[in-house]
Amino acid sequence: MPAAAQSLANQLFGAQPQPSLQAPQAIGSYARGCAAGLVRLPESGPTWQAMRLSRNRNWGHPEAIAYVQDLSREAVRIGWQGLYVGDISQPRGGPMTSGHASHQIGLDIDIWMRPPHRLDLSVAERESISSISVRSADQRSVTPHWTRAHHALLRAAASDPRVDRIFVAAAVKIEMCRTATRADTPWLQRIRPAVGHNYHFHVRLRCPAGSPHCETQTPTVAELSNGGNGCDDTLMWWVTDFLDPPRRERTEPAPPRRRHPREFTMTDLPAQCAGVLNAP
Repeated sequence: MPAAAQSLANQLFGAQPQPSLQAPQAIGSYARGCAAGLVRLPESGPTWQAMRLSRNRNWGHPEAIAYVQDLSREAVRIGWQGLYVGDISQPRGGPMTSGHASHQIGLDIDIWMRPPHRLDLSVAERESISSISVRSADQRSVTPHWTRAHHALLRAAASDPRVDRIFVAAAVKIEMCRTATRADTPWLQRIRPAVGHNYHFHVRLRCPAGSPHCETQTPTVAELSNGGNGCDDTLMWWVTDFLDPPRRERTEPAPPRRRHPREFTMTDLPAQCAGVLNAP
């Protein structure tokens, strides 16, 4: 692909309206890869609705689609009507034309923090309705929108063995740690604070069987927390140095700029991604 190799990968993958007719496979890393044989989360189901359909990002590895449907049924048992599901991946994964740096291999899923008030939203309504923030403006605490049902849903989401980690606002993790017991450790360690996750939580699944080119995230959550629940001094960095960063001495060099996936060309992605892009 000499010509395409120099084109921006996000433009090439973003132009693909359908998945490749290949066996399902996650290829590369969550923020540098692509995906073969993805399947579409139906726009509506008995316990979910896919949002922002104009983006065409309700595609995922079959395990991701099954996970969403399983979690949506669990949401009903918890007391919600189901789930509003945000972005998963583009039809063939890869870097996106806007938004996420990750969501490239069909294993990242955004779930709205807004409990569905109905599951018969029109296409137009799904474009205009917004989620709700469960984090205060100063980023230090949760809002009254945060409920026991949110806690129960995240516990169910993180307890699934298919999950590697779940990203939430730091205030959410802190609130969950405030009421944690030792019995919560196995799942709570998978809940990780991250910027920009106050309107949704971001589920990241482990590399599935049958995807030999999928790169598991390193370090794993278990290594990050050393077998704990993630409620240690590392978490408090989010309400100290992150919100009130120490001043950098002028003599210190600025850290090098990292390239965003929207700047990647095909040569930056795993070699198998050219085959995914060119497959029927």
